[in-house]
Amino acid sequence: MNVLIFDNQEEASKKALDIFKDAIDKGAKTFGLATGSTPEKLYELMIESDIDFSDSTSINLDEYYGLADDHPQSYHYFMEKHLFSKKPFKETFIPDGLNEDAEAETKRFDEIIANHPIDLQLLGVGPNGHIGFNEPGTDFLIKTHLADLTDDTIKANSRFFDSIDQVPTKAYSMGIGSIMDSKEILFIAFGENKAAAVKGMLEGPVTEELPASVLQKHPNVTLIIDQAAASQLEKDY
Repeated sequence: MNVLIFDNQEEASKKALDIFKDAIDKGAKTFGLATGSTPEKLYELMIESDIDFSDSTSINLDEYYGLADDHPQSYHYFMEKHLFSKKPFKETFIPDGLNEDAEAETKRFDEIIANHPIDLQLLGVGPNGHIGFNEPGTDFLIKTHLADLTDDTIKANSRFFDSIDQVPTKAYSMGIGSIMDSKEILFIAFGENKAAAVKGMLEGPVTEELPASVLQKHPNVTLIIDQAAASQLEKDY
């Protein structure tokens, strides 16, 4: 695993942009994308850059169950606001949060991933070590599924809603098995609240209790973090 530590999110995001550019130069066509505050600066830099995604496909990690595409806290809305409306892709795929038939929706999304193998997967991490919405205890082999969100995740995401009661308790998520099938993974994490997860991911055992730790088993991962997220690491990188 290639670990890169930067002074701040700005510098870290510039390096992340370089990795996207390098992947495109090497022929990457399908990109797994993430949401949340962590990739916002990266998406801002993408918009300002000369990167051309018009012949590329994006596949998002997850979507809240029960939220319509135009809901201000849906990940459809997030991606349209922060990237797609200003830097269009040839095609984009995000789980359908309003599909109440979980079996049909997860099968549909698995077929999308199978038909569009991911060249570069962008990942963030939750304070509890989740990647996508693969919460602690999730099977490493699982594909797309309807996940029950933990109380910690609901609390962490409540900052985006008017009240914690409005936070969905379930979400469709790309599975860890699909994430691990990606040819290359770019993992970004910023802030002290991610430090424990980063330490466990890098220096702890590979365990389903910390989903991000599975990345130790992937052959091509770049970890980009700031000094705050690296603050609990004991080894030199």
